[in-house]
Amino acid sequence: MKALVVTSLTFLFLGLWLNASAQIINVPKRIENKVVNRVNNKIDQGIDKGLDAVEDDVNGKNKKSDKNKTDDSKTEKKDPKASDSKSDSKQDQPSLQTYSKFDFIPGEKVIFYDDFSQDAVGDFPALWNTNASGEVVTTNLYPGNWLKYVMTESIWTDKLLTLPDNYTLEFDVIPIQVTEDDMGGWGFLLMKCINQKSWDGGMVPGNAGFEFQVEYNGRPNYRAYNNKLDGEFWDQNGYNEDEKIKQKKDQKYHMSVWVQKTRVRIYQNETKLFDVPRAFPDPAVKMDRLRFEANAAMVSNIRIAVGAPDTRNKLMTEGKLVSYGIYFDVNKDVVKPESYGTLKEIAGILNEVPDVKVKIFGHTDSDGADAANLDLSKRRAASVKAELAKSFGVKADRLETDGLGETKPVAPNDTPVNKALNRRVEFIKL
Repeated sequence: MKALVVTSLTFLFLGLWLNASAQIINVPKRIENKVVNRVNNKIDQGIDKGLDAVEDDVNGKNKKSDKNKTDDSKTEKKDPKASDSKSDSKQDQPSLQTYSKFDFIPGEKVIFYDDFSQDAVGDFPALWNTNASGEVVTTNLYPGNWLKYVMTESIWTDKLLTLPDNYTLEFDVIPIQVTEDDMGGWGFLLMKCINQKSWDGGMVPGNAGFEFQVEYNGRPNYRAYNNKLDGEFWDQNGYNEDEKIKQKKDQKYHMSVWVQKTRVRIYQNETKLFDVPRAFPDPAVKMDRLRFEANAAMVSNIRIAVGAPDTRNKLMTEGKLVSYGIYFDVNKDVVKPESYGTLKEIAGILNEVPDVKVKIFGHTDSDGADAANLDLSKRRAASVKAELAKSFGVKADRLETDGLGETKPVAPNDTPVNKALNRRVEFIKL
């Protein structure tokens, strides 16, 4: 019996010693796990803090309803500092002259437009697809609906786009924060897809593409590639190192892309970032999809239009010019500076034929009250006249103005694309 007790105690102490030894042996692994866990926790805390800040911006701070909201209140965006009063409506508005080197002219016919006004806040937008996630939000930074994404994958146009040799792409973007210190960066891609109903992965997805990226530090870059050019892969890329054009978080930027056959020009606000003569080296390969990519941004007012406006012929020969390249903030009559290229072209023609007089008509969509839309359209036409006279030297006595509000639609007011077609400025030769 005594021997049995001794034996049992021996095994007990031996077991305790082996367990202690095993824990000592596993100390490095435990340290490694502890470090990994702490690092992951820190990362999670940083991400959570960044997302909390974004959510504070996008939730509940822009809830005022306006029963008299007019025209494109859901489809155009305004400067958050702008006021409804006429006395300070131009406060903090960049002048047209700051865009004096901005030669971008939007396409004439809108073929795709989305401002997410038809989507419920919190939903993924109807016209898009994704292999990750995204949602429609509102924000106190800028009014209207925005597609927000925080991800490492892509969101793309669900239906294929039919794009010709020449077209323009415009959209507004707000880079947003991901970690405590950094914004995530963001990008977009014009591509020739392979999988029409799915996602094309890889560093150079699809058959060909033009990719634009803003890094986490705000620096823009591009990559243009073709996977099947003469049986060989073709690739080029570049950066813009100008410190003044680096993007910053929570700031809105208007991006403009001008495609002319093989050439691609891309602008950020009034500044031309890149001019790539052979971005699409094979003219037979037409891009058919737009997608937004990692890492974090809010986008809206996505507009694709085709056809270079034949301004001279339509105004001087046909006697009527319909312009979609003159922009206004929501519910405002102040001409936005990105209208410079269009106004400059129209003014150039008018100044060449000083005996011609024109009448400028403003048009709106049907959102809002009829009377308010009529008044807004009249004020917008008057603002176009004022800018042509002040900024481009067209004599004011040659220009008459009027507004027709929502009374002369050219398309049903049922989709974002059709509403965009109804918002226009017309010039009639007298």
